Amino acid sequence: MRNRTADTKAAVLFLLPFLAVYSLFLVYPLLKGFWISLHEWDLVTAALNPESIEYVGLKNYVRIFWGTEMGWHAMVHPGLQIAVLVGLAAVVLAFLLKKLNTGMFLGLSLLFALGYLAFGWAPGEEGRWYTRRFWPSVGNTILFVAWTVPAITALSLILAVLLNQKTRLAAVLRSLFFLTTVLSVTVATLIWKLLLSPHGGPLTEAMSALGIAPVAWLSSEGWAMASVVIVTVWWGIGISMMLFLAGLQEISEEIYDAARIDGIGPIRTFWSITIPNMTRTITLVVVLGLIAHFQVFGQVHLMTQGGPGDSTQVLVRLIYETGFRDNNLGRATAMSMFLLVIMMVFSTAQILIGRRASR
Repeated sequence: MRNRTADTKAAVLFLLPFLAVYSLFLVYPLLKGFWISLHEWDLVTAALNPESIEYVGLKNYVRIFWGTEMGWHAMVHPGLQIAVLVGLAAVVLAFLLKKLNTGMFLGLSLLFALGYLAFGWAPGEEGRWYTRRFWPSVGNTILFVAWTVPAITALSLILAVLLNQKTRLAAVLRSLFFLTTVLSVTVATLIWKLLLSPHGGPLTEAMSALGIAPVAWLSSEGWAMASVVIVTVWWGIGISMMLFLAGLQEISEEIYDAARIDGIGPIRTFWSITIPNMTRTITLVVVLGLIAHFQVFGQVHLMTQGGPGDSTQVLVRLIYETGFRDNNLGRATAMSMFLLVIMMVFSTAQILIGRRASR
């Protein structure tokens, strides 16, 4: 009993420094942010006169989520709602194939059903959103993540498999692909703005030489978001590739040797051996990608400034504008709390799916 008490005290002493730092730099700011979101908090006025801060409860949340004469419509956001329905169909199929247990099936089904219902709410003909740019920005953020995370995951995994060789060429290529990650977002976007420039940019010159009309990549609603996604994939693929390379090192070569002896081809080897043994690494890469890309800001801010016509406006940039341009810190913090919830939901769902797949 004395030994157990001594071990408990020692464990607490070792944990105290971590808990202190964790509480100071994570828990306290989170609680402080939620407290700010419950107030009418003008950034400039509050700095000069703290008594101007007014407690308003959930008013900020109502103003960003809701509007006047609200109603539910079947396909008010067709792209997002169709994506949610596809996800729901995939969950049902996985359950029928016995890839999901009943608890996960019910949880994921409820999540997708709530998503479908949430994206269906919109103002009537005489109504309006209280914060008109909020939900379009949420939609743009989800669309950006839906394009970026699968692209980075798939491409980095393929590159890792191809470059998982002990040759000089493979080592050089691994270094080249990883170098993009070392660049800051400012440098990465500057390089791509020069490449995509419609006035003398290398890509424009190449298209003109081929007789193709130049495209206004960053000022066209049809291409602006795609351009930001391409830049992000190019910039972020290196670190994911290195994580996959580390995961590939953990797979025994004996398994691959046995597959070669049995005459199994490279494609079947990839699907039957590599993918099942890389489930945890894939889950890690996807979760890290979700967390990182839901917070996208620099690429959009530096390349398109949210335009054209808010077609690339994302949630973090809207939070930035609301808090530091409009000085409405309370409403900006409420949006931040919503972003936190979205990231937690998607990350938790992916972790649960990854755990189930690895069993």
